[in-house]
Amino acid sequence: MREIFGIGETVLDIIFKNGQPQAAKPGGSMLNGLVSLGRMKFPARFISEYALDDVGTLVDDFLRSNGVDTSLVHRFRNGKTVLAMAFLDEKNDAHYTFYRDFPKERLNIRLPEIKPDDIVLCGSFFSITSEIREKFIEFMEWAKKNKALIIYDPNFRKSHLEELEKLRPYILENMELADLVRGSDEDFHTIFGAANVEEAYEAVRKYCSCLVYTANANGVFVKTPTFSKQYPVPRITPISTIGAGDNFNAGMTASIYKGNIKRDQLETLSESSWAMIIETAIGFSTEVCLSYENYISPEFAEKHRR
Repeated sequence: MREIFGIGETVLDIIFKNGQPQAAKPGGSMLNGLVSLGRMKFPARFISEYALDDVGTLVDDFLRSNGVDTSLVHRFRNGKTVLAMAFLDEKNDAHYTFYRDFPKERLNIRLPEIKPDDIVLCGSFFSITSEIREKFIEFMEWAKKNKALIIYDPNFRKSHLEELEKLRPYILENMELADLVRGSDEDFHTIFGAANVEEAYEAVRKYCSCLVYTANANGVFVKTPTFSKQYPVPRITPISTIGAGDNFNAGMTASIYKGNIKRDQLETLSESSWAMIIETAIGFSTEVCLSYENYISPEFAEKHRR
């Protein structure tokens, strides 16, 4: 049976609106998507790091209760689980302040068994962090060697723009390892100066041949060597956009897993297959935007599973 691995950061998101706390939720780009996949009853395994403190235990209990395997998580003693203060603006987009206290040894994990066409989700700033980069690349090269299907989301925020020249080689190396790159128009404008999907694909295709480009209200674009199409998105009034992109990735992964789509099929997928993948991704993302949750609800997961 295929397995789904996510490698990424762990935080406790404390969400503020108008200066007041609204909710506290375990978060992190890959964590959010894996919880949704766990609620779908898919075999989701998390590779991450958090402390042996009360916050870390809260996160670990939450993950396990939602069907996410945490046996590959590094639980460290000398430090604290990361806290993220998420401040929602008038559009309910989040701006973050992080509180970090890591030990010297980071991401001390063993490499798991990976089978052909297992799915690996990776990305965000975690994937280009120098302190864990060596271990991250060791895992990613292991996954590539074993023919896993790798989905990479750069999720590169403007707040790190001054570090881009130093970090761009890491981003490009991640794209070379990936079978599918999914990013926002803002990501590709920040990384490559791309003004539209055509310019983004021209930059990305040098490293990865399959691109999913999300452009907020302007829709979702798919570009591969054999396929190109734009998909509309519904107009909604979001409560919070935290987890929207993460769950878009989870929706894609759910369709790839459920449809038994293999790594070597991505470049030549049919229009009907891409429609299933993107429509599911949009559905997951929309569901998350309509609450303070970072993941799809158990009720939504049950309905979708049926």
